[in-house]
Amino acid sequence: MAANEKEMRIKIIKDGPYRVTGGVPLLEQVIVTDDDGHTRDLIDIKEYPRREAYILCRCGSSENKPFCDGAHRKVGFDGSETASRTPYLEKAETFEGPDLKLTDVYELCDHSRFCQRSGGIRDLIQKSDDPEARQTAIEEAMICPSGRLVLWDKKTGKPFEKEFDPSIILVHDKQKGCEGPLWVRGGVPIESADGSMYEPRNRVTLCRCGKSENKPYCDGSHWMNSQQKLEFRKKWGLK
Repeated sequence: MAANEKEMRIKIIKDGPYRVTGGVPLLEQVIVTDDDGHTRDLIDIKEYPRREAYILCRCGSSENKPFCDGAHRKVGFDGSETASRTPYLEKAETFEGPDLKLTDVYELCDHSRFCQRSGGIRDLIQKSDDPEARQTAIEEAMICPSGRLVLWDKKTGKPFEKEFDPSIILVHDKQKGCEGPLWVRGGVPIESADGSMYEPRNRVTLCRCGKSENKPYCDGSHWMNSQQKLEFRKKWGLK
């Protein structure tokens, strides 16, 4: 770990932006799809010059995106943090197949849609004794930006996780024609406006459109309205 990684932090400002300190790398990536239209991967399109500190827009109204220009004050942004603080594993649903176990916290979903390829990850884990299905399930879980999905090897008890360097990704959702969330990788600490800390995780997505109903996390509101979210849940058999 580099010396400055110990000071890396995202501080949520009350009804305001994200203050990032400690020289956290900032990049832009675009979601790419396969021939069937399923989201498959994210690829780099830009890396910003390294800065020790910077302020990122959280309300979605800045004219200097991704950076804050004070627009949150003009629009009366309500940035109240409503997300549960219960640790991931304490609230996760568990689904098991022959070789793999999936933990799932739906409320963290940012609707980047990486889990839908080849019939969807829940179907794939039921066939996880098949090498192709197993590999596809692993790929889908590890690319899930929000960390909603974590896949576990039942033999070793260990999760499948990429070793991300601490960084923040500005996600472009070309398929939906909009900007996606802030993808925070590598366990960068996130501090609430009240000074408490969120559970550190390898993958989380933060809202940057200002519309999420699960702030500070993204809930897909950058491209979905409430009715679309409800229909999506019904389609995939979610409570």
